[in-house]
Amino acid sequence: MGRLDKRFVALLVLAAVPPAVEGVILDASGFRAADGLAPQVTAVWPYDTYHDLRWLFVYHDSWLTFAVGLAGLIVFRASLTTGLVALAWPRQVPWPGLGWLVRRNLVLTVVITVVVSPWAALSIAASVVALSWLLFASLLPLFLLAPFLQRAAVRGAWWRGLPSIELVGWSLLNFVVLTMSGALVWAAPTGWSAPVAAVAGMINGLLWQRTVRAALLPRRPVKWARVPVAPLAVLLVFAVPVVVQPVLQLVPGTSPKGRAMVLDRSLPAGVRHAVIFLDGHGSTSGGQPAVDPNVQQFSYRGLDPQGRPLPYSARDTYRSIESSMGLLATQVDLLHRRTGRPVALVGQSEGALVARTYLAVRPHPAVDTLAMFSPLINAGRSYYPPAGASSGWGLAAGWELRFVFGVLDSFAHTGSGPEEPFIRSVLDNAPFYRNGLMCPMPGVRIVAFLPTTTAIEAPPGQYSRVPVFQMPALHGGLLATPVVQTRLVHFLEGEPVSRPQRGYSELQNAAAAWHAPPLPLSLNPVWRAKHVPDPAFSEEICQPS
Repeated sequence: MGRLDKRFVALLVLAAVPPAVEGVILDASGFRAADGLAPQVTAVWPYDTYHDLRWLFVYHDSWLTFAVGLAGLIVFRASLTTGLVALAWPRQVPWPGLGWLVRRNLVLTVVITVVVSPWAALSIAASVVALSWLLFASLLPLFLLAPFLQRAAVRGAWWRGLPSIELVGWSLLNFVVLTMSGALVWAAPTGWSAPVAAVAGMINGLLWQRTVRAALLPRRPVKWARVPVAPLAVLLVFAVPVVVQPVLQLVPGTSPKGRAMVLDRSLPAGVRHAVIFLDGHGSTSGGQPAVDPNVQQFSYRGLDPQGRPLPYSARDTYRSIESSMGLLATQVDLLHRRTGRPVALVGQSEGALVARTYLAVRPHPAVDTLAMFSPLINAGRSYYPPAGASSGWGLAAGWELRFVFGVLDSFAHTGSGPEEPFIRSVLDNAPFYRNGLMCPMPGVRIVAFLPTTTAIEAPPGQYSRVPVFQMPALHGGLLATPVVQTRLVHFLEGEPVSRPQRGYSELQNAAAAWHAPPLPLSLNPVWRAKHVPDPAFSEEICQPS
């Protein structure tokens, strides 16, 4: 029994030290935005590999550094997993020998790296555009595959048969523990990240012990023992990104018809502004005029010779933000001259980014009001260079994303992808979207209507210095709710609107473990932001250069 206790203590120590080391490094560098990742260094498969690949996809700037980093991570991960499995091995099961474990874990680390890499790449996409559905699409496959992959380190034919109910339970607990520990590490005061991460690592060690035991000593015979279930599961999870967004659109309150509130009704007499409504990415318009002559739909194709908004398709919204700003400038000027009224902008998702960037870069004196719905908060946290580049931060991540979205588009046929001009606009102007999007602007009244999912779309920390109205909803779903419609009218009539939601910061903390680590603004020469304050370190936005 004493020998077993020593092995258990050694397991806890081995599981605790790497997270503590990462916590020390993050604390010493002041890199607060990545604190929540530290407990995952010794997580049970596949979350440990997911941790490694997110760091690697962000922090390489050439094919050579990516290859060297990948090889180093595979060796490190295989060695660490070998040690954890060896110390977690139950006494009732014959010891297979250290050589067998080393060879097996080295090969399986390569296999699991290949399996996990598309979902790690999707987490990079989520950090670029700050969309919750992309984060869900990157995590759900791991959540589904975890019970299958957790048998891989210890069983020969691990790919056959369904995982036991015990493995499913430990896998679920593993996810919960990593979520909670990531939140606790982030919330810990400076200097305490390492101790909290070490405790989280010890819990990982206990989970390794229980998971290895459940894999080697199942309480019931394995069901479908001859069926290669794991490879089938790996193939099936590729359907997750295809179905996640359409399924979310079925949730009440997420209908794009919410924009009808702006376009299909007359403005109350108390609204003295003319209004331009800018819809989001993938929206369409038939070019029908609004009911109220003082209201106009922004067209991503521009105006016809008579000054009327042209119909546009979803692909027209893929244009660059700079191009959309040029169209908006023309449409604002014509609407102001036609109505003689000051102009209010109401933007949703991409439309909110276009409107806010327009006000920062080329404002019109007549525009003094902005309402943003589901703005992409803290977008541009990662980077990858254009397809023709041979170097640049996130080079391999960009190519993996092009492959993943190419596969997905063969089913969805949207034409959307990581190289569309809108995405490149966000990538190239990341300092503004990370530090300035949610900042006040002199002479302009601004409010941001934020759905609950916004809380998990960006790392914890300060996210807004303009008034916010928050309520439970998915991205793009607020404008369809009557209470929000009423508050928008009140805001357009000049009343202050603000309603922060309780629990919002707690949701931010809970998501801290699952974001890709941001690329520091000063590190990427494309951004020319060496002297721009970085919220990833300061935890604050709107800081002057």
